[in-house]
Amino acid sequence: MEGDRQNMQNLVLTIIALSFSSTRNNEDIKYNSTLLKHTTNSITSLKPENINPLVGMNIAAIYSTHGHWKDSEALEVMAMEKRKQVLGENHPDTVESMEAVAETYWSQGRWSDAERLYLVVLAKRKLMLGDGHPDTLESMGNLAITYFDQGHWTKAEALQAVVIEKRKSVLGEQHPDTLIAMGSLAHTYRYQGRLDDAEALELVRLEKSKQLLGDDHPHTLGAMGNLASTYREQGRLKDAEAVAVVVMDKMKRLLGDDHPRILTVMSNLAVTYWKQGRWNEAEVLQAVTLEKMKMVLGDDHSWTLENMANLANTYRDQGRLEDAEVLSLEAVKKMKRVNGDDHPNTIKCMLSLAATYKDLGYLENAEAIEATVEGIRKRRNNP
Repeated sequence: MEGDRQNMQNLVLTIIALSFSSTRNNEDIKYNSTLLKHTTNSITSLKPENINPLVGMNIAAIYSTHGHWKDSEALEVMAMEKRKQVLGENHPDTVESMEAVAETYWSQGRWSDAERLYLVVLAKRKLMLGDGHPDTLESMGNLAITYFDQGHWTKAEALQAVVIEKRKSVLGEQHPDTLIAMGSLAHTYRYQGRLDDAEALELVRLEKSKQLLGDDHPHTLGAMGNLASTYREQGRLKDAEAVAVVVMDKMKRLLGDDHPRILTVMSNLAVTYWKQGRWNEAEVLQAVTLEKMKMVLGDDHSWTLENMANLANTYRDQGRLEDAEVLSLEAVKKMKRVNGDDHPNTIKCMLSLAATYKDLGYLENAEAIEATVEGIRKRRNNP
């Protein structure tokens, strides 16, 4: 009887998996959202190892689309291991599963794990498909983003530039994958302080994305969100706010209030409020975002910690120095463990803590942190 029930659940799960659409238009995204509830109901008593790898990959994609990365990871790892055993490590389906696992690691902020797997995937795809194949370029682009998130911006930039040129040559300048590569490079430019270069690239990407995909497509909204962040760093705060509010409203209608992409937009908008001196509005939005990030992403995800550090900065500017100190100490401790001592976000958070210590009159503590940061920077510049 139990076997019959599991067979029926597997059948229902297969039907759901076959219903999943991998295209990224708005109608399919909304349709895929309806599959999540059915997936959750159908998979309850099934173990990952009892699910067909192809079905498991599609169900994992449903989970991943909604930010349920732990559930996605279990199915992707299952598919990867089964395919290794049955097809071998170099089969295209096995390599596809490996890349899916790497992407899920990245989404969870496990960048070192993601990097190790992306390097394996990239080497295999170069060998099997050649340097210019679209799948190889996708792996290269994913590896570049992982470098960026670890603070290796120069390595990321070099790889992203190669990806853009090859995608233009292989796929054309108007292809969505080429536009994604442009957005990734612009993101790196922004963090390098090359704001004019970032803006120029983002404007081109945004215009082409609107023409190709429409104003409300997730890729278009992502391009708008990145442009808003560049406007913020350029000091064009009203422009940044106006664009970010539009993006947040449209993404909420498309993805729901608690999707990870919504939470990053909310976090960025809160920083724009903070830069405008609108500290109470920033605090409210940061506090809501932090709680949601803890629930959706986890307490130790890099995005959660970045938002935590931002909220601590807001507390400091509000004069809530003890609250700022407590939150900054927690953020620094966790960032060191998750990102490492020399990650740019960790260094930024340490300096914010030093600023709070100065405001509290704890000058020796502040000087000790600043000396530590100076030592880290010297090591980074002279490896």
